[in-house]
Amino acid sequence: MSSRRGQEALLSPDSVLHRASERLAHQFIGMVSEETVDRVVFESYTALGRTASVHTHLASLAEKFARDRLTALAQSRGLIVKNVPEVLFVCVQNSGRSQMAAALTRQLAGDRVHVRSAGSQPGERILPDVAFVLSEIGLDVTDEFPKPLTDDVVRAADAVVTMGCGDACPLYPGKRYLDWQLEDPSELDLDGVRRVRDDIRIRVEQLVSELAPS
Repeated sequence: MSSRRGQEALLSPDSVLHRASERLAHQFIGMVSEETVDRVVFESYTALGRTASVHTHLASLAEKFARDRLTALAQSRGLIVKNVPEVLFVCVQNSGRSQMAAALTRQLAGDRVHVRSAGSQPGERILPDVAFVLSEIGLDVTDEFPKPLTDDVVRAADAVVTMGCGDACPLYPGKRYLDWQLEDPSELDLDGVRRVRDDIRIRVEQLVSELAPS
């Protein structure tokens, strides 16, 4: 095999994903089987690939997404102790409302709450106007990306907040469910997106005060 072919093999998606599986299997040893880790990694890659507009860094995003899913799975099984409440925000595309809610919760709650977000039909990227209005208040979502809703993150959550995704979110006993009626930022001008941001901030402040009083 030529050196070029050898390099291409190392950089192929399957090779990169297998190496990611090995790293994650080591990280979650004793909590999740190697077979489960492998399945979650490849599932995550496939799920993100359905909507990704750019595939250059898809494998690394899949590893990041898989790590979060495996953490959630271990949490739901009681194998990783949750020291703070877990909140999951869900909208349709995970490119607007749920991303704003997650960013605002991190800003307001700090390490008193752990946040995840997901979409019932995830979009290609975070909406530019959403990223812009968050940057106006000092929030950078450059490293965030739309993620599909998975059962493991719902199971790990203490509170699940839905925003216009209907009945897409599975229901489990013992969890707090909230449905926030908010306009879709993809259908609004910049001032409209700012109004949604400010509305979400008020709701997040109330939620944080109930889940994790300072």
